[in-house]
Amino acid sequence: MAKINLSVNINKVATLRNARGGNMPDVEQFAADCEALGADGITVHPRPDERHIRRDDVFKLRPLITTEFNIEGYPSEEFMDLVLKVKPEQVTLVPDAPDVLTSCAGWNVEPNAEFLTGIVERLKEHGIRASIFVGTDIDNIKAAAAVGADRIELYTEPYATMFDTDPEAAVEPFVNAAITARKCGLGINAGHDLNLRNLHFFAQRVPHLSEVSIGHHLIADALYLGIEATIKAYKDALKI
Repeated sequence: MAKINLSVNINKVATLRNARGGNMPDVEQFAADCEALGADGITVHPRPDERHIRRDDVFKLRPLITTEFNIEGYPSEEFMDLVLKVKPEQVTLVPDAPDVLTSCAGWNVEPNAEFLTGIVERLKEHGIRASIFVGTDIDNIKAAAAVGADRIELYTEPYATMFDTDPEAAVEPFVNAAITARKCGLGINAGHDLNLRNLHFFAQRVPHLSEVSIGHHLIADALYLGIEATIKAYKDALKI
C-alpha cells in the first residue's frame, strides 16, 4: 500500500485564536496534538499582515514539530529571512500577493524562472526541500523542474470545483501533470479544497503522490467530528 502523507495546515486555528486575543486555542498544543493523533506533518502559511499564523508562532513551533514542518509563502526577503532561520523540512513557494485572502493560482514559472532559481538555490544551500505551487500545465511543470525545485504542489481547486459533476474529467489533468512531474524527477504534493468527499478519489487516481496539505476543510470537519476522528478520516481517505 502506497503511503501518502497528510500535512495539517493550522492557519485556521490561529485565525480563531486571533479573533479573540489571548492564547485560546493554543496553536502550539494543537500542532503537537495533530502529530500525536497521526498527522504526518504540520503546514503554516504566515502572511505579512499576520492575520493568522504569526512569525513568532513559526519560531515557537519549530522545536515542537517532530514530523515534517512545511512553511508556505511568497518568497519576499522577509519570508526568506524567516524560513532560513527556522529551517523547516520543506518550503512551498506560492505567488500570493500580500493582500490575497487565500492562494488562488500557481506560479507561471517561465517568466519568473531567474527569480525562482535563486530562491530555490538559497533553500537548498540550507538543506530545505523546495516545492513550487503550480497548476497542471505541462510546460509549466517542466519549467519548475528546470529551476531546480525538488517538488511541486498541485493547486487542486479546479479539481474540487468540477468533482461533483464530472470526477473523471476533473482528475485527468492532475494525472497527466503527476506523470510529467515524475518524469522530470519532481516529487508531487497537492492541496487546496481537498476534503473528505473528493480526497480518496484523487489519491486513487493521481500517481506518485507524496503529500497533501489540508487546512480549511479539515478544521471545519473537526468542529463536528473532533480532531482525532477527523485526522483518522483523512488518513483513511489517503489509503490506496
